Amino acid sequence: QVQLQESGPGLVKPSQTLSLTCTVSGGSITPNYHWTWIRQPPGKGLEWMGAINYEGSTYYSPSLKSRTSISRDTSKNEFSLQLSSVTPEDTAVYYCARVSVIGSIYWGQGTQVTVSS
Repeated sequence: QVQLQESGPGLVKPSQTLSLTCTVSGGSITPNYHWTWIRQPPGKGLEWMGAINYEGSTYYSPSLKSRTSISRDTSKNEFSLQLSSVTPEDTAVYYCARVSVIGSIYWGQGTQVTVSS
């Protein structure tokens, strides 16, 4: 059974770049899915940040596009998120997910990232 696991620093200073990696185990990064990053700030709803497909095409939230970069390494079964120029408003639980072409979602467990000096 496929599993997704987020990893990266839990604390990032303002103005720095947040970097997270999602490792896919029990399966691999394959076509027909969007490999996706989603976050949930404290007390708020889920926010779709962006996604990448097997071919490397990327899709970003318009509100985050200028600060977001998503990449993948199929040889390592990993995909990554970089969010630049972070502020305390970027504090959230960050999830990676596999989204199928019919919309079914398989989630990682999530990782807390706090932006603070």
